[in-house]
Amino acid sequence: MAETPGQARGDSPPSPEKPEADATEATVEGTDTATVVTEEGTESDPGKKNRRTGTSADALPDVDGLGEDAPPFWRRISAERWGEGRAGMIMGGIILALGIALTAFQLYIALRAGLDARQQRLIHLMLVMMMVFVIMPPFKKAKVGENPALVLVGAILDLLMVVGTVVVSLYPIVFQAELARRAGAYTELDWIVGAIAIVILLEATRRSVGLVMVLLVAAFLLYAYYGPYIPGQFGHSGVTRERIATHAFLGNDGIYGLTLGVVVTFVFVFILFGALLSKTGGGNFFVGLSYVLTGRMVGGPAKGAVLGSALMGSVSGSAIANVVTTGPFTIPLMKKVGYKKHDAAGVEAAASTGGQILPPIMGAGAFLMAERLGIPYADIVKVAIIPALMYFALMFLFVDILARKHNVGLMKKEDLPSFGEVMRAGWHFMAPLILLIVLLLNYVPPTQAGLAACGSLLVVAMLRASSRLSLKDFLEVFVMAARSTLPVSVACAVAGIIVGMVGLTGLGLVFSDVLVNAFAGSLFMTLVMVALASLILGIGLPVTASYVVLVILAGPALEQLGLALIVAHMIVYWLSQDSNVTPPVAFAAFAAAGIADSKPMRSGVSAWKFAKGLYLIPLLMAYSALMEVDGPILDLVIAIATGSVALAAGAMAIEGFFLRRTLLGERIALGLSSALVLIAPEWTGWTQSLLSVHVASDWFVLAGTVACTVLIALQVINHRRDKAKGLVADFGVVQNKAEVPETAAN
Repeated sequence: MAETPGQARGDSPPSPEKPEADATEATVEGTDTATVVTEEGTESDPGKKNRRTGTSADALPDVDGLGEDAPPFWRRISAERWGEGRAGMIMGGIILALGIALTAFQLYIALRAGLDARQQRLIHLMLVMMMVFVIMPPFKKAKVGENPALVLVGAILDLLMVVGTVVVSLYPIVFQAELARRAGAYTELDWIVGAIAIVILLEATRRSVGLVMVLLVAAFLLYAYYGPYIPGQFGHSGVTRERIATHAFLGNDGIYGLTLGVVVTFVFVFILFGALLSKTGGGNFFVGLSYVLTGRMVGGPAKGAVLGSALMGSVSGSAIANVVTTGPFTIPLMKKVGYKKHDAAGVEAAASTGGQILPPIMGAGAFLMAERLGIPYADIVKVAIIPALMYFALMFLFVDILARKHNVGLMKKEDLPSFGEVMRAGWHFMAPLILLIVLLLNYVPPTQAGLAACGSLLVVAMLRASSRLSLKDFLEVFVMAARSTLPVSVACAVAGIIVGMVGLTGLGLVFSDVLVNAFAGSLFMTLVMVALASLILGIGLPVTASYVVLVILAGPALEQLGLALIVAHMIVYWLSQDSNVTPPVAFAAFAAAGIADSKPMRSGVSAWKFAKGLYLIPLLMAYSALMEVDGPILDLVIAIATGSVALAAGAMAIEGFFLRRTLLGERIALGLSSALVLIAPEWTGWTQSLLSVHVASDWFVLAGTVACTVLIALQVINHRRDKAKGLVADFGVVQNKAEVPETAAN
């Protein structure tokens, strides 16, 4: 579920502080070109499986690219900081022990729920922060083999942080009864321990999430303390340092509040499901299936990347984990048929980001949304599925346009396995996914549904030799799940401090009131400001933290302007995804750039273009019946149909191409027609204000839809006419990368 660089294969996550440099570390050896070099020294197609099992699974692509002799996962992540020697072996053992302890603890509370909620969160965060301090160095050069002095200083600092973590975590458990008796009248020791806990958490945040998040939390803490000195509406009576520390540490809305509780209760079990699916080979099956279904289409490899990332993302809920898992397979294939390197990276990043919004397993923010709204997660899934499918349909159109625009070649039939081969190799992976969907839609609690899915996946995997797990594999799954949860848990815990400070100072209500009054009640301008705020927050915050901050500040304003609460939350959730694909800091795009060997910023721009649905579809949520799944079916069908036509026209206007190049007048007409549909109620208000004429929004939707349809039809008619005259060349099969024009390959 991690939407920051915690990912299922264990590659080192790109640092939020310097993603361009670290993104290259996500590159899997041999996958930055169009071929993969096997151990025997021969080149093979990236779609072929290099590890032979002697089973039907050999027909599936080898997504992770790791050989059978690869060291265990815990040794690999230990070696990144502590080296391959004795220190690396010892720390690898510690990482293994912590990973097993964290995953086993999560399974225990999911199956038995033997501890109260606060104790669960205390122990969970204690184990998480201990892993953070062991795995992630305090300084960039504090790694074995670099600066010995910094390594020693870092080790001492880690030891102090681990001891401090244990003390501040056990303090509320040991003195639980005493703290309950003196609630509201805490002692000096209580607030000092709370202050230490905040400092330790901020250091864990700096290592696992980034410095920007630390600075943002510090700003909220200072705002709470210096409230009396702030002029205007944002000033307040101020909060003492004692209350700040105890509220953040011991309060219900602080570090151990609902935000962290969602990760402990719901999210972790789905992270475990994703790790189990990856280790058993389910990822290979979903990627292979997507390429069988799309491989022979125009832009087949890119469409395969979109579909494969959608399938993987729908069960992992992590954009960057998805990129570094599927990207080493999908990106070389896109480059091979002629996609430019930065476009291949952009497609993979945008498609992987879509996994955060696609059920059944969305990002951690979706579970937070359900808890904050007090509704079942199944209701979130029901309203999220249609917009998510529209997002991926828009991506399909973008990559199709790009393929036609640059005359990208087709994949050769012999390079693709047959549908029967793929299904024989991995049909059993469909059963757990279907079971999960059925259980969630029948309102089974997410934790129980996730456990059932994990159990069924384990059963079907053990029935076949190709997916059967050994003891080492089981241990790797435990550590993979624990490693992937680190940035999510830390981000949610530190976001709890922000939630607590907003509650203490009343900032949320003040901010919403200012936001509404500043734009005279304009929903459109408020949405624009929320999008800009999301973009700014996304420079340093992972999407879950960005969602939490935005929804507590801007959510009330959107509700005040007439949006249903679930619509307001879903819009904020969608907009918060842009940190993965929007420069200057596009985490998923930079990770994909490392794999594609392309320029990170240029890849970020491409990802931003392909992910335009993140900005356009929320407009449909706000202004149409797109999310009214329990309302009149005709209204929903009309919203889907008109919205889809408008999105298609918008894509053609942005790209300046469909079946042929569009003229400037066509692009303007397509963009204007699309806008008539996307923000129809705003046109009603504008005509009323400017012309004193009331025109119902339905007429703008109708006019825009008709105009979009006519313009698209003219493209089709003119293309067919040109093709009949022999003015349009057919798409050819590009035999190998050498046949791709230099401008396309580069």
